[in-house]
Amino acid sequence: MLLKIQIIQGSILDADAQVIVNAANSYGLMGGGVAGVIRQAAGPSVEHEAMQQAPIPVGRAILTSGGKTPFQGIIHAPTMSEPAMPIPAENVSQATRAAIQFADGQGWTSVALPGMGTRVGGVSHADAAEHMMNEILSYSSQTLEKVILIDIDPAMVQAWHDRVS
Repeated sequence: MLLKIQIIQGSILDADAQVIVNAANSYGLMGGGVAGVIRQAAGPSVEHEAMQQAPIPVGRAILTSGGKTPFQGIIHAPTMSEPAMPIPAENVSQATRAAIQFADGQGWTSVALPGMGTRVGGVSHADAAEHMMNEILSYSSQTLEKVILIDIDPAMVQAWHDRVS
């Protein structure tokens, strides 16, 4: 089944999805960026759950509870092996693929992803959009119906729009 893609400017915490994705590091630490925002909303127990499952290789994903958020869970898909390290754009592909495969494998119908690897990872918005869209558009889903791409950064949102138009 082809995935419906919805692009929104806003906080991932406001996404109308069953689960959200944290662009994580392999240690499960949730310091800054989107991870920090999710940790603040969900509570420290979510970071503890992620750290207990570490190390999480780039290209894999793990699940924690949604903590204090309304989400059924949080998928942690590392884009980097070490916290706060620059990454190659290929890591964005691997993390995006891992996240959507995981959501689909769990039987969810909707998942929200932020821009992957664009802040601390240093991947350009255009490259991140290209790698994310390539993975989403080439994925053949079993249960997953909708991928919400949501970011507070207008440049990331524009890059997604540019990639699909």
